[in-house]
Amino acid sequence: MPRYALKIEYDGAPFAGWQRQRNQATVQQAVETALAAIDPDGPVVTGAGRTDSGVHATAQVAHCDTSKPWDTFRLVEALNFHLKPAPVAILQAAEVDDDFSARFSAVERSYLYRIVCRRAPLTVERGLMWRVNQMLDVDAMQEAADHLIGKHDFTTFRSVMCQAKSPVKTLDELRVETLDIPYGKEVHLHVRARSFLHNQVRSFAGSLERVGAGAWRPDDMKSALESCDRASCGPVAPPQGLYLTNVRYDPDPFAKP
Repeated sequence: MPRYALKIEYDGAPFAGWQRQRNQATVQQAVETALAAIDPDGPVVTGAGRTDSGVHATAQVAHCDTSKPWDTFRLVEALNFHLKPAPVAILQAAEVDDDFSARFSAVERSYLYRIVCRRAPLTVERGLMWRVNQMLDVDAMQEAADHLIGKHDFTTFRSVMCQAKSPVKTLDELRVETLDIPYGKEVHLHVRARSFLHNQVRSFAGSLERVGAGAWRPDDMKSALESCDRASCGPVAPPQGLYLTNVRYDPDPFAKP
């Protein structure tokens, strides 16, 4: 059976996350239903990351096996037709080797967390970022973030429901960026690693917001990390600010020859 990698974009608001669940709408289920409409024998889709309820993606990657070969352009068009009106789009498809796994072949994952600092409620981008009332000190946030980069035991920033075998991960990037916008400021957290613990990025975001708001000092992040105690974590940031923005493979299945 031919295998295809799919690059997928979605608004996570109406979904209970990526992973298929009984009696709940999920992104995986939406893609599998669209695939079943064009290939009843190949409905299983495996994703690179199990995004939580309300989390978005601009470049999720999944793979699927089909019962017959497809021209990749026609596969994308057919899946997008059957995905309507769900807020899910197949951006690209590529034929891959049988041993390619969207999840296990990935060498790096990147996330973006968006915070908007303004008093007025969001309208146009409601549900697409986390709004906080106060301005945040991004220099202090970056100083705190630097304590998290590298290989650490991230128990403090790990959900109690996390199923990972070890809390030890290597964080390659945690960069704080600010953008001036009308009536406020937008803060972006760029996070990159091979893999993540459950709720790790949202835990980072919630704790960094405490630093930016002045409730924590930058060194408090180092103390929280070293405590290896979930109780030391700041509030977990809401899901609507989080985006899966890239999954990297070597070689890249979507690179043009």
